[in-house]
Amino acid sequence: MNLPNRITITRIILSIITLVFLVLPWYQFGITFPIFTVMGKVVVDLKYVIAGILFLIASVSDFLDGYIARSQNMVTDFGKVMDAIADKILVNGVLIILAYNGFISVIVPVIIIVRDTFVDSIKMVSGNKGKVVAASMLGKAKTICMMLGVSLLLFYNLPFELANFPLADILIVTACLLSVISGCQYYFNAKDLLFQDK
Repeated sequence: MNLPNRITITRIILSIITLVFLVLPWYQFGITFPIFTVMGKVVVDLKYVIAGILFLIASVSDFLDGYIARSQNMVTDFGKVMDAIADKILVNGVLIILAYNGFISVIVPVIIIVRDTFVDSIKMVSGNKGKVVAASMLGKAKTICMMLGVSLLLFYNLPFELANFPLADILIVTACLLSVISGCQYYFNAKDLLFQDK
């Protein structure tokens, strides 16, 4: 197994740890995380800050393994599949938890998950017909906006929250819009192939 694939597997493990960390009922183990106020304005729960650090490390590893794989000619089919799985476990899992805990609207994970399912179906059909559908620039921009937005959200949008600038929300809304637009782009680029009889 090459280095990018090892990084991807590590990201999957780290993603699962992040999700378990967020959903684990720590109070049942007698563990409570400190809650503190930043400059008298923003109430911060340390649990989400720790989750934010884990999420940020996993997000950086996403770009790192892709860069190494492309620059060192180490791209593999295993890496492509596992990289996609790692991204969905990390981002979609955290979005569902954040929606459940009231940080974001439930419509956000719905849009992202429906779009990902739609695009993955297009890729699967296209692949079966011998055509590889490459990731679009809009899709990559969506991923960057979402990862930055979620990271900021877990850090309570600091330091921007101190200036009442909702950058985390803006990035997440932008990611949702880019998700819809890039999903439509995937469809229109592949629709002729999708409706072929063979």
